[in-house]
Amino acid sequence: MSLSQRLQQKLSQKLSPQQIQLMKLLQVPTAHLEERVKEELEENPALEAGEDIPDDKEVDTLNDLDEPIDGEDFENDGSEEDYDNIDISDYVSEGDDEVGDYRYRDDNYGNNETKTIPHRVETTFYETLRNQLLMLNLDDRQRRIADQIVGSIDDDGYLRRSVASLVDDLAFRQNIICKESEIKELLRMIQQFDPPGVGARDLQECLLLQLKRRKSDGFKVDIAIDVIEKHFDEFTKKHYDKIQKSLNLEDDGIREVINQIIKLNPKPGGEVGESDKMQSYVVPDFFVLNNNGKLDVTLNSKNAPDLRISEGYRDMLKDYDKSKKKDRRQKEAVLFIKQKIDSAKWFIDAIRQRQHTLLITMRTIVDYQRQFFLTGEETDMRPMILKDIAESTGLDISTVSRVASSKFVQTEFGTYRLKFFFSESLVTDSGEEVSTREVKKILSDLIEGENKRKPLSDEKLTTELQIKGYQIARRTVAKYREQLGVPVARLRKEL
Repeated sequence: MSLSQRLQQKLSQKLSPQQIQLMKLLQVPTAHLEERVKEELEENPALEAGEDIPDDKEVDTLNDLDEPIDGEDFENDGSEEDYDNIDISDYVSEGDDEVGDYRYRDDNYGNNETKTIPHRVETTFYETLRNQLLMLNLDDRQRRIADQIVGSIDDDGYLRRSVASLVDDLAFRQNIICKESEIKELLRMIQQFDPPGVGARDLQECLLLQLKRRKSDGFKVDIAIDVIEKHFDEFTKKHYDKIQKSLNLEDDGIREVINQIIKLNPKPGGEVGESDKMQSYVVPDFFVLNNNGKLDVTLNSKNAPDLRISEGYRDMLKDYDKSKKKDRRQKEAVLFIKQKIDSAKWFIDAIRQRQHTLLITMRTIVDYQRQFFLTGEETDMRPMILKDIAESTGLDISTVSRVASSKFVQTEFGTYRLKFFFSESLVTDSGEEVSTREVKKILSDLIEGENKRKPLSDEKLTTELQIKGYQIARRTVAKYREQLGVPVARLRKEL
């Protein structure tokens, strides 16, 4: 086969480095933005955290962000041609503000002095167990085994690792040869720790550990223990009539026993210590305030880092520009400085673009869901999908999705995920389009107001919704019920 050359013209889409960086920054929630900025400051010496700028000094603010910022292409390969193309005046001009000093402190941002976001500091669940472990009279070997057991307990308080696996862990990781009986004996000690139920290997054992702590309460506790030990399957399926018949109890008796059991904690470690999950506390990205009928949208001030180009790096370029002798080492230094300054400008522009995108997206959501932000009623929410916001803002759907994926907004009625405001539409008998979230709210109200001794089945819930004008199928009601985390009617039954 012969080799040949030919010209070919084709159209392809390629993301610039700044576009890639911007997409990554858009996904970062406010709680992690500060950490991301610190990483960039450590990696790039040409980027500095700016000090407070005097009020009379001209700065760029988000008031100037009516149009998106176009990123420049600063790439170079360090060649002689790149060096010859450098215009030093672009980096050492007298108007230093134009080089990249940005401070986003204006009316578009929340004030930390008025919106203080608390951060809790507390002992972790593991540390709570370790502190109790220190109170046991154990030798060094037993303490190491017990420490391995405590370290294997999950955050919810359960020990899901088998005893045989713990024996292997101790042998391979700590060179401790022990028997299963030793581990079981130490586990029994750990199961006496607070909170009650910790160290259980399943739900049945967890409930039994808590009931045995309350054994001094009297006769009904013994019956509750009997229910969990011998009728656990019937209890989980709420076949209370079978339990009542088997134990020969009166209606009041079975009701009292079941009430004792359901008051127990199925996850003893769930409320102890701090959690690594973001859900433990939320840092809002936006604040929405109702100012006499006008909805003001502000960004969390943590979204506004003061960043600037290093004065030292500018001074280096100024010194070089004034120098008459320009050897190869100086040229390489200038190229290095240029790369770092360009990288810093990339990051500053990406942060600025991030703020612009966040702000226009949130403002559009507020305009779309204005009635909800005024009343706080879920039934006032309009059907809204990502495409609606994308068309209103001129942004791509994927960009709107990145903004909504991990952001929170604080309102007068609580703090919500941005995803909360997106829902599909449903047509009522009158032909009006309503949000599926409105239907879920009405469904939730129906379940909340039902007679717990005779809970509403999915068929009855469907009928109730149809009476209210929402013509939906039973399977759709079942889907919405599951999305709300509500079990079937039989499991909602109470004595």
